Amino acid sequence: MSENPVLIPGEWEHRIVHAHGARFHVVIQGEGPLVLFLHGFPTFWWLWRKFLAPVAQAGFKAAAIDMRGYGASDHPPRGYDPRTLAADVAGVIRTLGFQNAIVVGQGVGGLIAWTAATLQSSSVRAIGSIASAHPNALRNAMITSPTQTRALSYVVALQTPWLAERTLQKNHARAVGELLESWVAPDVLDSETKKIYRDAFLMGNTAHCAIEFHRWALRSVPRPDGRTFAVDMKGGVQVPVLHIHGRDDTSILLKTSLDSQEWAHGSWTSHVLEAGHLLPEQRADDVISLLVAWLKELD
Repeated sequence: MSENPVLIPGEWEHRIVHAHGARFHVVIQGEGPLVLFLHGFPTFWWLWRKFLAPVAQAGFKAAAIDMRGYGASDHPPRGYDPRTLAADVAGVIRTLGFQNAIVVGQGVGGLIAWTAATLQSSSVRAIGSIASAHPNALRNAMITSPTQTRALSYVVALQTPWLAERTLQKNHARAVGELLESWVAPDVLDSETKKIYRDAFLMGNTAHCAIEFHRWALRSVPRPDGRTFAVDMKGGVQVPVLHIHGRDDTSILLKTSLDSQEWAHGSWTSHVLEAGHLLPEQRADDVISLLVAWLKELD
């Protein structure tokens, strides 16, 4: 393994690209139409390692990005709202030489896929929403559903300045490993995989950057910027949507995720698996099979 804990060797290619005023680390395999993978909190591109070869073998260029503030990408002090993150995605797509891409995201990455398909629509030809929800579906659930609010209680804990960062970094990011473990329960995430995620989370100011999105998400609900974002997202997406969710997801509840269909005005393909929130780890084979079949239909 490289001295840098995220530059993990494999059949893929590591590349640094410049887009939207920042540098982004992208891991690439294959040739063909672009499929861009977006990880969620608190992971990095490695979440998609098992997906790159099958998607490449299906005739696509598979690219997994370290989002702004994660891994080997830049860690600027600001820009962790969904508008900026969606613009990052569009910029990376163009820098890789494509007019548009199929964007697949897990958790926060899925939310950014929905956002990019709405606010950067010319750059997105289809989206895969994995263990995620449309931003307005999640916003509505946070306002009206005590059950969904309790499910995201860890986001409330992240609002405390400095303390949240220190808590996540303490004991070699043990809390990160515990959170990921809870998202695959009753299955077990192997210790080496957890260590890789924990090592990556301790790079630079990743803890602060990763938390900043959650701070924006909660604090913006009553603010003008949050209300304006919700209005701008009202139109929904016109592109095909692949929706895959875990019945036992303890972060984004199944009902909240399914409510996203209200904002899907193109084709909607939905699958519910017996699993939790960390689907690319817990049910990788099943998600890959469903994703590749959907990609071939699109192509």
